[in-house]
Amino acid sequence: MSRFITQSKKYLSFFRLRFAMSLQYRTAAIAGIATQFAWGFLELCVFQAFHRTDPEAFPMEFHQLASYIWLQQAFLALFMTWFMEAEIFESIMDGSICYELCRPINIYHMWFARSIANRSSRALLRCFPILIAAFFLPAPYKMSPVSDFTTFLLFLISMLLGLIVTVSLCMIIYMLSFFTVSPQGLKILFAMTSEFFQGNVIPLPFFPSRLQKIMELQPFASMENVPLRIYSGNIQGDQALKAILLQLFWAIVLTVIGRLICRSAMAKITVQGG
Repeated sequence: MSRFITQSKKYLSFFRLRFAMSLQYRTAAIAGIATQFAWGFLELCVFQAFHRTDPEAFPMEFHQLASYIWLQQAFLALFMTWFMEAEIFESIMDGSICYELCRPINIYHMWFARSIANRSSRALLRCFPILIAAFFLPAPYKMSPVSDFTTFLLFLISMLLGLIVTVSLCMIIYMLSFFTVSPQGLKILFAMTSEFFQGNVIPLPFFPSRLQKIMELQPFASMENVPLRIYSGNIQGDQALKAILLQLFWAIVLTVIGRLICRSAMAKITVQGG
């Protein structure tokens, strides 16, 4: 038990250091807020055009969609899969990873803690201005409050699990980079696939029902799709609980896969032919 506490403190320190460092980029956060506001309005205007054409064929209530989009923009840093640490890839490619391996730490746990900290700090800097402003927008563009406390609690649990799934998927990409000459192909393929299948480009309810059911079973749908739809009221009751259980399943499975790849990589790694 004492060993577990000692190890936890070690990785918590990595989390705190990275979190504090990422909070320093406030100018970048301001630029990001402006960009995300512009992108959010653009998305709402596009979807509003479709809604006016045929409201009955629209798969979500427009106020649900508005909440979905503003939450998506506010917490973009938590779930954007194209945001991965260049520092990690560089250390793998140039061999400086050997300095990390000399430390009495688990490289997987350290990078996991750093990734959580990076995403959390960036989201913290951006989310409050976006959410506050979104609540005061005129209808139908405004963000709606959550329906009840139970839904809000499920939303928070789902957000945490979605973040873990996102980081676990990114960790697999980091670990696979040990077996490639360059990680660029992996990064591009992963970012394009995940952005589409997690509902970042088009919310999953807008896909044909059969395809939607298949997409919802994949790990990508357990990222931002579930918490945003729970908050907006598009997923409720037993359906929300099942979606959260699926998130938990993928969080465990992806973490186990990432650790197994890490173990294999550490057993075969060579630096400068040594």
